[in-house]
Amino acid sequence: MGGFAKHAASMAYTGGMTQKVETQRVENEERLARPLIRLARLLGVATSYIGQTSDYHEIDDDVLVAVLNALGVDASSDEAIATSTKAVLDERHRRLVNPTVLHTVGKESSIPVNTGILEVPSASITLEQGKAYEGKVRIGPGDGSQAYSLDGSFVATASILIPADLPMGYHTLHVAVGERTQDATLISAPEKVRAIKPLEDGQLWGWMAQLYSIRSTKSWGVGDFNDLKALLIDAKHKTGADFVLVNPLHAAEPVSPLTPSPYLPVSRSFVNFTYIRPEDIEEYDSLDDKTRARVEELRDQVEPLNGDAQLIDRDAMWRAKMRALWLIFKAERSAVRQTRFEWFKQDMGDELEAYATWCLCYDKWGAPNDNPENWVHALNKDSPEVAQIREQFPDTLDFYRWLEWIAIAQLQEAQRAARSAGMRIGIMSDMAVGVHPAGSEVWWEPRRFAQGATVGAPPDYFNQQGQDWSQPPLNPIALDDTGYKAYRDMVHGMLSQAGAVRIDHILGLFRLWWIPQGHSAVQGAYVHYDSEIMTGVLAIEAERAHGVIVGEDLGVVPQAVEDSLERHGILGCAVEWFEQRDGVFRAPDAWRRDALASVNTHDLPPAAGYLSYEHVDIRQRLGLLTVPLEEFKAQAVQEHNAMLSMLIKNGFLDPAVLGDGQSNEQQIVEALYRALRAAPSRLLAASLADAVGERRAQNQPGTDNEYPNWRIPLADENGSVVPLEALFDNPRLQSLAAIMRG
Repeated sequence: MGGFAKHAASMAYTGGMTQKVETQRVENEERLARPLIRLARLLGVATSYIGQTSDYHEIDDDVLVAVLNALGVDASSDEAIATSTKAVLDERHRRLVNPTVLHTVGKESSIPVNTGILEVPSASITLEQGKAYEGKVRIGPGDGSQAYSLDGSFVATASILIPADLPMGYHTLHVAVGERTQDATLISAPEKVRAIKPLEDGQLWGWMAQLYSIRSTKSWGVGDFNDLKALLIDAKHKTGADFVLVNPLHAAEPVSPLTPSPYLPVSRSFVNFTYIRPEDIEEYDSLDDKTRARVEELRDQVEPLNGDAQLIDRDAMWRAKMRALWLIFKAERSAVRQTRFEWFKQDMGDELEAYATWCLCYDKWGAPNDNPENWVHALNKDSPEVAQIREQFPDTLDFYRWLEWIAIAQLQEAQRAARSAGMRIGIMSDMAVGVHPAGSEVWWEPRRFAQGATVGAPPDYFNQQGQDWSQPPLNPIALDDTGYKAYRDMVHGMLSQAGAVRIDHILGLFRLWWIPQGHSAVQGAYVHYDSEIMTGVLAIEAERAHGVIVGEDLGVVPQAVEDSLERHGILGCAVEWFEQRDGVFRAPDAWRRDALASVNTHDLPPAAGYLSYEHVDIRQRLGLLTVPLEEFKAQAVQEHNAMLSMLIKNGFLDPAVLGDGQSNEQQIVEALYRALRAAPSRLLAASLADAVGERRAQNQPGTDNEYPNWRIPLADENGSVVPLEALFDNPRLQSLAAIMRG
């Protein structure tokens, strides 16, 4: 698949139990005084870090130079470091106020302002809706810092006091000092994400599902938005669940072949339109007989895929479905529908044009690849060739706008149906860490992203060579300069389509491991982000949507991050197989309350497969073992025995069943869920794969096409497809649901 295929494996990473890293090892004063170190820290680049085993690392100079270069800062020589340091400090003191400032609703906030000596600033606020804020904005004292010499004069500091009663929202702060003026984005956020009423003192449970893997008899070979709607309704009516956590539904490529991994989207701002159900589009009902027959013929071509228990074939599905959608798109729309479509295009604005234009270029010029002459590298949004292709194919361009309109509408309809059925949350969407380096967001607005670096993870228990996920990191400087608008819009969009959002690798709101181009994953550095602003945005959007925010905080997570999540009302994650220390599993009553708890994750086989050592077999079969098979298998057996001991000790499992573990597989799996049900965590998630006895892993970290990642259909313990119509009548599922209901 050209440039896209090579990245598919890199987003597969495993979590681990949360580690509280405590160490006294820090950089010495001599190192901290070095100009390169000072410049890096000035820009939020960490110059040392503590690993998963409390191992201390100092970042090499060449890595720091490369990371700074990715931020657009030259540190290639002593002279360049001195020049860049002065430029950064001069720019920060030259501006009156930071481009983005944060206010906490209900508290008075102090915003630093740069002034001349003896100058007094003034300020006013325009509210998000365009009205002037009528409260009094007072001027406060400076921070006591020494005056800074700039352009032959001195810069002092004062402060602007934002009143406690400023309402929530994204406002504009107007600052004036003498004849100079500057505006800043003023984000006024609640102190924390307020818990929805059922979670104030209670607990909710739901299912985890890979949407593409769950098909009905009317699917086009892959689970879709209509299937999601039915899944939500049946989950509530037949099991009492209050949410379904689904895989990321972010936008993908417009034509086959499609990237299997939902964690490598081309845009996080839009929805994957391959999940559209054509027959649910309003215009389908008014098609003429010939066109309707052609759509039905196309569906008949892929209908047999619904019974394939071995592999999800997205490409066959999309080749047929895309032709059907084009036929429906070309059908006449009523005046009301056309008006709504025009409103959608206007509301989505430039972001929609970015994705639709990228899709058009991909469609007509082919997939992006590494060739420097490929359109994704040679052209940009302002290129004459891009304007020409938009003019040459206006219908195709509008088709891609229309697909997004339909996809978003069908996803929102699924959420409405969930709430109408009585679900207290409904859809829990999954937010991927980032986007594809050749995707629409990077191509259209490359300034949003660091140039010459990718995101990953340093070495840990699971990957001693570290991980490179191939995705370009958001540039924290660009985020600040633009008022975090792209991030705000993405969060807003996701919460307009769901009742909750799970943020994969939420550590990325605090820091991300940047790997400079030409370096290995070991040779990276953490770059810090303004987590207070980013969690503030989450609080605003969750408040407006009455939604829930969950942060995947597995792996190496500093205590300060966990404290911040708790302080901001963001739930973490607890995974039963990771709740261990020194080979001993913790009893569930000791797990965190402010968490989404589950037995496993998508990077582990389902419970039945894990208990039968599916992960050992896969790694041996694919040559992924880094130790002898006997040693790895012994470790797995030891872990399983430790888990069984915890289950027996706490009364979740009758030890008699261990005499024939294979025959009593369901009882052992249910014991894992009885333990989960005993956890105090606010949210509990049960896997639909576990519920029907599926053994196969959805994803094997460290592989691409060696293993069919993200292409495993839902099947039962006998390997037979479980159709959506029969899913919630499955006796094994109903037995597990009874445990979850308590």
